[in-house]
Parts: sequence; structure tokens; C-alpha cells
Amino acid sequence: MSSPLAHAKIVLRKSSERGYAEHGGWLKSFHTFSFAGYWDHKFMNFGSLRVLNEDRVSARNGFPTHPHRDAEIFSYILNGELTHRDSMLKNGSEGEQGKSFYRMKRGDVQFTTGGTGIAHSEFNESTKPVHFLQIWALPWKNGLKPQYHTMSFSEEAKRKAFVPILSPLAAGPEATPAQEASAEPKISGTIPIHADFVMGAGIIEPASTFKWTVGAGEIVESKKKRNVYIHVPMTKQGKSKVKIDGREDAILEEGDGAFVTLVNAGDALRVESIGEVEAEVIVLDSN
Repeated sequence: MSSPLAHAKIVLRKSSERGYAEHGGWLKSFHTFSFAGYWDHKFMNFGSLRVLNEDRVSARNGFPTHPHRDAEIFSYILNGELTHRDSMLKNGSEGEQGKSFYRMKRGDVQFTTGGTGIAHSEFNESTKPVHFLQIWALPWKNGLKPQYHTMSFSEEAKRKAFVPILSPLAAGPEATPAQEASAEPKISGTIPIHADFVMGAGIIEPASTFKWTVGAGEIVESKKKRNVYIHVPMTKQGKSKVKIDGREDAILEEGDGAFVTLVNAGDALRVESIGEVEAEVIVLDSN
């Protein structure tokens, strides 16, 4: 079968080649890009995408309060629970989604704009392990006002098509303080990010194919030669598998990823589930 996107270049990032770290028996983390004690000059960033860690945190453990600056940081919960507490609000019990404390569960995404400086903790207060993706993007400018957002995304919707999770702040890099406060994203129902960046997620049944529209169409600023990273989390005991763009040399197993380059906004990138069970697929699409 000929490739629908013959101009696209696809390079795999095998799970076994990622960096790996264990910390004190409570954290097991795979690093797609250089992070903490793992460094490889070939894997520093991919467009605006800077960090993609696949983390597992044991029960009653987590990341103590720590600072961040000038990064867009988000957690995508795959299984279990993770409680977020931050420096912008006084201590208290679990709050509503949005700008308060939140005990994140599967389907939740917690988003942080580090900006001029912020501190938070992420702790597994439950009796079972938590499995999640920690992702960082480089913002379009430094010195932003710190922000938090939390939002849930429907499992049912993700089984029908790729669901947009993040999209650029509608007002762009020159947003006024009022526009920053209103936090309107380019795509309704998504979390706004300070980057030319779109994130999507889907759950694809075996023998089914989803299409990702590069750049979510016309909403992005950089429309040529976008950088799309596709990741298959380790959620199905190795039984899920996908094929990208119909290519036999672009098959991802769990934990694998793919760097897709030379694609343009509007291109339809096909992801076919070819494993024994459904495949959860994350798409990170940046300038």
C-alpha cells in the first residue's frame, strides 16, 4: 500500500532506547528526552516538545513541593490517582476542577504554566500505584503569569476519534492580562497552552484507524514542516500495537514513539490499531 503522506518522514523511538530511572523505590520513570540524570544530545527537544516522561509512582508516595519556571507542564493520567497541591492557594481539601487542588484520575489532565515561578506537589495519596505521562513544552515567551488548569476528557469520545486536549491560547503571545485571565483556547473544550502546540488522545480498537489532522487544521501559526510526536503508553501489558501512515516500518508497540517530520497543517496522519487489544495513543503536535 502506498503511503498517503509520502512526503512525511517517520523515525521510531523504541521504548527500550529511552532513558530510565528509579528513585528510592517509589518512582519508575522512562524518559523520551534528556531529563534529570539522563542526557543524550540527540534527544533534547522536538519542536516545542521538551519532556515526555512515562512515570509510575507507588502508593503513598510522590513528588514533594518543588518549583518550576518558564515551562508549560502537564500530566495525563493513565491509571490510578495523583493529587495536585500548589503554591497559589492555601492548603485545604480536594476542590473543584480548574484552579484549585484536585485529585486527578484517569481521563484528567493537569496543566501548569510555570512562568515567573510556581511551586507544587504531586502525590499519590491512594493505596494503589499511579501511572501517568509528564509532558513539558517550551512556551513562546518567558516571564508569563503562573496558571493552573485541570480538565477531564471523555473515555467515550476518545474511542470515536482523536480528542483535542490542548490548543494554543487564542490571544497568542501578545495576550493582554485580561486575555490571559480568560484563558480562551483556540479549540473550545481544550486547555490553553502558551505554545504553537496541539495535543490529542485516542483509544483505537483493533482493526480501526483514526486520523490526526496535523496542526488541527488552520488553528496553528506554523503551518509548514510541523513536528508531530506519537506515543503509545504502556497500558495493555504489551498487547496493543499501531501502524502509522500505513507503513510496515512504522509500527509502534507499547512504550514506543515516533518522530513525524516534513508534514504540514491539514495533512491527515493515519494511525491504525493492529494489536490484540485497543491502543491508547497520544499525539503531540508542535511548530
